[in-house]
Amino acid sequence: MFVDWSYALRDWPTYLDAAWLSLKLSLEAFALAFVLGLLGALARRSRSVVLRAPAAAYVEVIRNTPVLLQMFVAYFALPSAGLRLSPVQAGVLALGVNVGAYLTEIFRAGIQAVPRGQREAARVLALSPVRTFLYVVLPQALRNVYPAVVNQLVQIILGSSLLSAISVPELTGTAMVINSRSLLTVQVFGIAAVLYLVLTNAVVLVAGLVGRVAFKPPLRPSARPRPLDAVRRLLPARPTGPVRKEA
Repeated sequence: MFVDWSYALRDWPTYLDAAWLSLKLSLEAFALAFVLGLLGALARRSRSVVLRAPAAAYVEVIRNTPVLLQMFVAYFALPSAGLRLSPVQAGVLALGVNVGAYLTEIFRAGIQAVPRGQREAARVLALSPVRTFLYVVLPQALRNVYPAVVNQLVQIILGSSLLSAISVPELTGTAMVINSRSLLTVQVFGIAAVLYLVLTNAVVLVAGLVGRVAFKPPLRPSARPRPLDAVRRLLPARPTGPVRKEA
C-alpha cells in the first residue's frame, strides 16, 4: 500500500502544475464573471427594456442549461461561427459566462439592499449618478454580497474540473491521464482531492483577509451551526408557557 502511494507521488510536480493551471484559469474566469455580473445587474435594474430584456434572457438561459453543455458550445460550436478558441480559452469563457449569470442576480440583490436614503443623500450632495454608484452604492453592495461572491469563486474552482471534457490539462484531467498510466485510482484521485481542498481553503482564507482589510468595519465571521441544530429542527417545539394541570 505504501509502495503504491510512493509510486503515485512520483508525479507530484505534474500535479502541482495542473493545480496551478486550475487556479489560474479559475481566476481568469472569475474576473470575466465579475464584469459580466456587474454589467448584467446594472442592465436588469435599468429603466430601458432594451437593456433589461437581453440581461434577463442571459440569466435565464445560462442558469437553466448545464455548464458542460456551455463548454461544448464554446469549444465545438463557436468555430463554426468563425471564432476559434483554444481549450483553455473556451473553458475560461464558458465558466465566466456561466458564473456571470449567477453573479448578476447576486449583485442585483446587493444593490437593491442599499437603502434608498443613501442615494437621496448623494443627490443632495450634488453627486452625479456615476459617482453615486461608484462611491456610495457599489461599496455597500459589495459588502452585502461579499460572502456569496467568494462562494462563486470556489464554485468556479470546483467547476474547472469539467474542463477535462474538452482536453484542458487541469487537475482532474491530469489525474485521469496519470490514472490511465498507473492504474492507482484511489491514490491518484485522492491526491487530486487533497489539492482541491488546499486550493479552495486557501482561496477562502485569502478572501477572508481581503474582506477584513477592504471593508470597514471588518466583516464578522458567520456563526457556525452547532452539531445538534439540524436534529433539534426535526423535533416538535416545546411549549413555552406554564402547563395547566387538569382538575
